Amino acid sequence: MMSPLKKTPLHELHRSLGARMGAFGGWEMPIEYSGIVREHLAVRTRLGLFDVSHMGEIEIDGSGSLALVQQVACNDAGRLQPGQIQYSALLTEQGTFVDDILVHRLEESRFLLCVNAGNTGKDFRHIIRQNRFGARVTDVSDQYVQLAIQGPESRQVLQSLVDLDLAEIGYYRFRTGHIQGVSGLIARTGYTGEDGFELYFPPAAAVDVWQGLSRSGHSRELLPAGLGARNTLRLEAKMALYGHEIDEDTTPWEAGLGWMVRMDRPDFTGRAALAAQLEMGVRKKLVGFEMRGPGIGRDGYDVLRNGRTVGWVTSGSPAPFLQKNIGLAYVNEGEAFLGNRLDIQVRKRLVPAEVVKTPFYRRRRR
Repeated sequence: MMSPLKKTPLHELHRSLGARMGAFGGWEMPIEYSGIVREHLAVRTRLGLFDVSHMGEIEIDGSGSLALVQQVACNDAGRLQPGQIQYSALLTEQGTFVDDILVHRLEESRFLLCVNAGNTGKDFRHIIRQNRFGARVTDVSDQYVQLAIQGPESRQVLQSLVDLDLAEIGYYRFRTGHIQGVSGLIARTGYTGEDGFELYFPPAAAVDVWQGLSRSGHSRELLPAGLGARNTLRLEAKMALYGHEIDEDTTPWEAGLGWMVRMDRPDFTGRAALAAQLEMGVRKKLVGFEMRGPGIGRDGYDVLRNGRTVGWVTSGSPAPFLQKNIGLAYVNEGEAFLGNRLDIQVRKRLVPAEVVKTPFYRRRRR
């Protein structure tokens, strides 16, 4: 028997706004309000507001906290100062993904890990099993809601609601402060490829803060945005999605995420397997493609070269801002070169596509 879907504290508000709801990671979440394309373009040109309270939060603290984070995560959390954030991953012994995570260093001996919604319980157990360092590990997901305000005008809209200067928060940095008088964490991060902020604060204040942001952004045409636009935005920016580009059958080398793996550290879970694969080479690589014929390369479609299957699509959709049909695919290592002409099996048709440089979209620094 399936467990009932979880709901965020903003569930009824989403329904009152006319959101189309759907299941994602064990939660009932807003997929779209006024249309995925409209919400996508609002984020690229102005700003959008997302409820991402389905994301999980795990706190690690105590004298052994850094040692535990260093054991379970492939990046080097020792490089972080309090107030800094790092993209990292939890890996299996085989060097494949348990999950991709954001590591926030709250204090010298206190860390907050933001993890994917459907993986929270799995991640928590994975960390606990490796805790031989005496650190305290706590699933604190129910202590936070998380809102994301994203887009080139997000700082101006959020500034009137907080008690600190947002211009002083750099990318992948955070500060603690007050959002409409509510204590919370204000991070300059996001999953859209745009400038923006992710806000963590107590669930009781969820509706008030959402409505405050909506009022502040009204004159700038802020739109509520759902997971549909979040997905097309992250795809344009080539940001990996667990269960698509990364999973327990894929390593960072294959996913093009080797830049976050610190092999100069003596040990972490999965390091030996990654070292072996680095020496032997990978068999598959993630590439970006653009369709060169009419059709969309959807998730799971086969990728062919000269009639032979050489890979599969992990994510594919129209790119509303770029006005192209794009996607990501794993292909045999020998096919992963720019300009390679491939075919995507779109139902009963083979549609031409070309391997292109990624990310497909990169925001202009303002």
